[in-house]
Amino acid sequence: MKHTLISSLAIGIALTACQPVVDKPTPQTSETKVIDFKASGLVAGTLPEIIDALETGKVNSERLVNLYLERIENIDKSGPQLQAVLSINPDALSQGRALDKKRAQGEILGPLHGVPVLLKDNIESKDRLATTAGAVALKDNITGRDSPLVAGLRAQGAIILGKTNLSQWANFRSEGAMSGWSALGGQVHNPHMLDRNPCGSSSGSGAATAASLAAATVGTETNGSVICPSNANGIVGFKPTVGLVSQQFIIPISESQDTAGPMTKTVMGAALMMNAMATSSSKDFTLGLVKNSLKGVRVGVLNFAKGESKPILTLFNQALEDLEAAGAVLVDINKAPQAPQDFGKMSYDILKYEFKDGLNKYLASTSPELVDTRTLQQLIDFNVSHKKELALFDQSIFLAAQAMGTLESEEYKAALKTVQRATREEGIDALLLEHNVEVLIAPSGLIVPRIDPINGDVWPNDWPGYGGYAARAGYPHVTVPMGGVHKLPVGLSFIGGKNADAEVLAYAYGYEQQSQKRLEPQYLKSAEDLADVKEAMAPK
Repeated sequence: MKHTLISSLAIGIALTACQPVVDKPTPQTSETKVIDFKASGLVAGTLPEIIDALETGKVNSERLVNLYLERIENIDKSGPQLQAVLSINPDALSQGRALDKKRAQGEILGPLHGVPVLLKDNIESKDRLATTAGAVALKDNITGRDSPLVAGLRAQGAIILGKTNLSQWANFRSEGAMSGWSALGGQVHNPHMLDRNPCGSSSGSGAATAASLAAATVGTETNGSVICPSNANGIVGFKPTVGLVSQQFIIPISESQDTAGPMTKTVMGAALMMNAMATSSSKDFTLGLVKNSLKGVRVGVLNFAKGESKPILTLFNQALEDLEAAGAVLVDINKAPQAPQDFGKMSYDILKYEFKDGLNKYLASTSPELVDTRTLQQLIDFNVSHKKELALFDQSIFLAAQAMGTLESEEYKAALKTVQRATREEGIDALLLEHNVEVLIAPSGLIVPRIDPINGDVWPNDWPGYGGYAARAGYPHVTVPMGGVHKLPVGLSFIGGKNADAEVLAYAYGYEQQSQKRLEPQYLKSAEDLADVKEAMAPK
């Protein structure tokens, strides 16, 4: 669920040879060489459109499942081979038929009745599907348990179509890891440009939603793992307040930061998913999603977190104009709250402490007949004896976590208190209060670099955004597409205070309706499929 926690990972990026240009969400042009894989018809629709098609009889659930399975076969397993889907529910079609029968009898379970969704493969479902975290050690981990969020989706009639590939162990195995790679699923590819990083750890969920492999997907986040792949794949990703969606039966990293969240094409889709996933809440997250939701709203512009990338700043400045056009009152915030000494180290240590504790408990809860590795140490030993696991990068985070003490450690308790105070009362809460604003905005992330199996993830030092604070605070954060650069998407983040989930979604919806900046994937092989880049790269 982590995407980047250690500053040493951000060691720079090779820049494109030509001047970046900002994209507009225009129809396919002659510079796009690959056009056969673009979604069309029903599967190209948003979640609300698919729900409408089911309700009006334009399609039934069995047919819809078949359409998605055909698309997965055509572009995930063949064609551009996105490798976003790790496993398929063998009972999805029969479940679709059963739900069609219920609909015919007038028995509608909920808004998601008959809607196929994909889960990140660290989330348990009681279907005949293993929950693996992409690891060989858990390849047979069929638990027969529904995570509460899955039970919520199922109660509203959703069909669990399958599981998505991910950065193995939610990108918490190695400091030299590669986003979107797992031993079981291989490397996820970004559908906008196939050689580009899909980010992670919810890589498959991000790519699958963008490529229309399901009506919606679910990801998980500890620090950036919903937001970053949503930014990279040009979709809406929502990280709720920690605790709003139950952590039970999800392979853990951090009890203080982990949460699942919806990954959809639109904000309305995310809100509909939240209505099912937040099983302990009776709130309807769609109620505030009206076009004028930003009218008169004071929006804090985090200028200190906008970065220095000229093409991203161009998009961000346009987003500010869109926000003002939607009625928002923009308030510049130029100074970041001061972080305490050793903030980064303490933040990382918290995750290592909690990962060791949580993973040991999770492994102990699995069936000993199906899962031999019962502890983190046994998992470390297993990886050493299985060549593919360590073929591309090591398990340095596993080793570091194993060396940590228990959650009774005074060091752990002090670090958790310090980091949460710095990101909550002295961080996001202070920014909202001191500037009298209702939400904070910044770019969601960077223009993703190439996939690099030799060096692992290579990120630039100038990482825009404020998602790390939202993650550590456990506060709600949503990203909405704000356009792209050379066909690569970039998102706009909305961050709020604790339990302001509905409000954050409403503000994001207002921006989305004003801007309409989501880009359809073009399945380019590389940047050199673009005419201007190809010309710049060619000899004179």
